[in-house]
Amino acid sequence: MFRIGIFFGGPAREREISFLGGKTTYTGLDRYLFEPVPVFIDGRGNFILLETQYMEATSIRDFYPPQSFARTEGYPFRVYEESLALTPEQEDHMISQVGKRLLPQEFKQYFDFAFLAVHGPQLEDGAIQGLLEWYGMPYYGSGLMGSGIGIDKIAQNQLIQQTVGLNKRLFSLSKSEWDEYDREVLFEQVKQNVGFPFVCKAPHQGSSIGVSFIRKDSQEVFEKGVRQSFFQQEIRPDEWVYLSDEEKGAFLQRITNLDEGIAFPLTLNGETTIAHPADLWKALDEQFAAQYCTVMLSSIHAEDAVLFESFVYGQEFSCGVIQDFDGSPLALPPSEVIKADEDTVFDFATKYLTNTVRKGMPIRTSLENNQEVHRMVKETFRLLGFGVCTRIDGFLTPAGEVLLHDPNTLPGMSPSSFIFKQMAEIGLNVTDSLTYFIRFSMRERIRTGKFTTLLRQQLARLDEAIEQRTAGLAQRTVQTISFEATDESYELAKKLYNTLTASADYRPEILYTHSDGRKLILNAAYMAKPSMADLELSLSEPLHPLIEECRINAAAVTTFLTGELIPAVSVVA
Repeated sequence: MFRIGIFFGGPAREREISFLGGKTTYTGLDRYLFEPVPVFIDGRGNFILLETQYMEATSIRDFYPPQSFARTEGYPFRVYEESLALTPEQEDHMISQVGKRLLPQEFKQYFDFAFLAVHGPQLEDGAIQGLLEWYGMPYYGSGLMGSGIGIDKIAQNQLIQQTVGLNKRLFSLSKSEWDEYDREVLFEQVKQNVGFPFVCKAPHQGSSIGVSFIRKDSQEVFEKGVRQSFFQQEIRPDEWVYLSDEEKGAFLQRITNLDEGIAFPLTLNGETTIAHPADLWKALDEQFAAQYCTVMLSSIHAEDAVLFESFVYGQEFSCGVIQDFDGSPLALPPSEVIKADEDTVFDFATKYLTNTVRKGMPIRTSLENNQEVHRMVKETFRLLGFGVCTRIDGFLTPAGEVLLHDPNTLPGMSPSSFIFKQMAEIGLNVTDSLTYFIRFSMRERIRTGKFTTLLRQQLARLDEAIEQRTAGLAQRTVQTISFEATDESYELAKKLYNTLTASADYRPEILYTHSDGRKLILNAAYMAKPSMADLELSLSEPLHPLIEECRINAAAVTTFLTGELIPAVSVVA
């Protein structure tokens, strides 16, 4: 059995999204093949062999820093450990409360493979990948070159322009240019280069953090958007001094939160570094008492440039690309982000906090347009040096033009993520998908020419174990999962299905009682639909020819991992 170190957390702003992916990986790994080992990376970069009970937490801040380390004066802030002033001894004690500190040279004592359910700078950019390669630890995802390109939105857009062609207007400003030149002149320069409206992005963040959509021709709105991408926040005296203590606490908590604030540590007016919101409270009181003028807060992890892109009107999509046995790219069915109206933006709140969009597969357009999306994402995957699995986003304009952006070399791993829904369409459930990621990552590491003999031996052992697993599926105890045509019943069935697919002892069979009374045996694709309405709609329509193409192209991968091609729906009564 292979021990899989599941890495999650880290110093990036996306650490809570990473925790969701870590939990999905922890529960979804095939227990016949793998032993999951949770490895939490804290905000200071410590690797922690985490006690498994904490994998049931809702948020990292529910267990780390431990409650005993919370500052008790004033407002009950929820902070990350970067806000705590600790001695080395106190830091050691904090880590010991939740697990055991690991040094990189100790990794091989505890696991055989590093599954990177991580996001953001230092985690997707080749930094941790390089560390793992130095210590001979195989890991999930693209290699060093693909990771470096995948995190840099400015570089990747330029490379996509030069390789597959990208007719999208782009412009960037450095922090020094922003500080040095007249802001009104810069606003006009941006509009001249990308048009209006436009998108303002922090170029090294994911999950739409640090993104704003400038749709009002206003200098104030423009500057606020740029500050958001630089992770700066202005506070006027009237925004602070008239607040109640409760309102001040809530205001500072929003600054603390990684998804909506600039986060701590930060600097006040570029001088004083402040780590805790309670200290910022005191500093703001003192600042506005002494001088009634606007203050500027800046994250110490601020970006050094801002990327501007022309706002594209069209169908927004996300398309995963995986690999065949020979390393050639296989495009998955693209998911369209279906919005309430064309002014709805797919930002962080829309992705994770609201239900204002839905996802459909494939894009609602001609087969030829969907095939063009496939051609372009596969070519981008190949030319930019990506590996194993990359999600590439884009737009299809009303004129049929495909505009790609934001390749993601470590796609999100929550159960509702694009990549899992697209993998399900070729017959791979969450557990099978995770096995794919591990197996094909090991093969991709061999291509780099490092530790090849050892990696080939490990890959051979894993392939043998996978073949034994698929050969033994027929002898497993069948667990029938029955559900009816309600959202509640469907959600419960999906949770049980995902649990059983990871089991070493059971084989799930999905029995669905259709609203018309028929009893149907469903396949993995139908257990990944977002709602009962989507499930019934997909059952009423013929299989889309693009999805059929995807299944044919991925047949060798699917058959190897599951022992069969994706079965058709069958009627039992």
